[in-house]
Amino acid sequence: MDRNSPDRRRAPRERKQPRPLDAPRLNEMALAYVARFAISAGKLSDYLRRKLRERGWEGEGKADIGAIVGRFIELGYVDDAGFARSKAQSLLRRGYGARRIDQALGAAGIDESLRDESRGSEVEARRAALVMARKRRFGPFGKGEGLDPAIREKQVAAMLRAGHPLAHAREVVNALSAEALEEWIDEAAE
Repeated sequence: MDRNSPDRRRAPRERKQPRPLDAPRLNEMALAYVARFAISAGKLSDYLRRKLRERGWEGEGKADIGAIVGRFIELGYVDDAGFARSKAQSLLRRGYGARRIDQALGAAGIDESLRDESRGSEVEARRAALVMARKRRFGPFGKGEGLDPAIREKQVAAMLRAGHPLAHAREVVNALSAEALEEWIDEAAE
């Protein structure tokens, strides 16, 4: 018998429709989500709303997402301040600037006051610009093509897209050496 004959082919499986949610199942999903990921209250709320849209609701009354999120905050499962600090520090270590950090925290539903606290100091912002320059070989870390004004402008534009202020981007790209950039960072510490 031929491998591709109609008798040998299987019909595609029909996908089972997931059961609609009720209060215990919604709570279990929320608990599994916070156990697996470090998230903010806004992200948890968005996740639960999405699951309700996908699966529907068969519980009594209306699904109380706010109560679940509030209880998880009280229990310490969700900590927006800790999430904001952790996310901001992670982005700074990877070389991103304050504007990009603000965008990431805003997308996670972090309050404006917590975003302000989490952006980091001037020293951290300058160090993040240096990290990006090293990683992307901008300014003094390049292969000698840094003298070309067109290449410099492209490097500045890349740093701006990464959330760095224009003054920091220009300082890094126009620096003559890595030591000059270290001194620039030390100036902010004083």
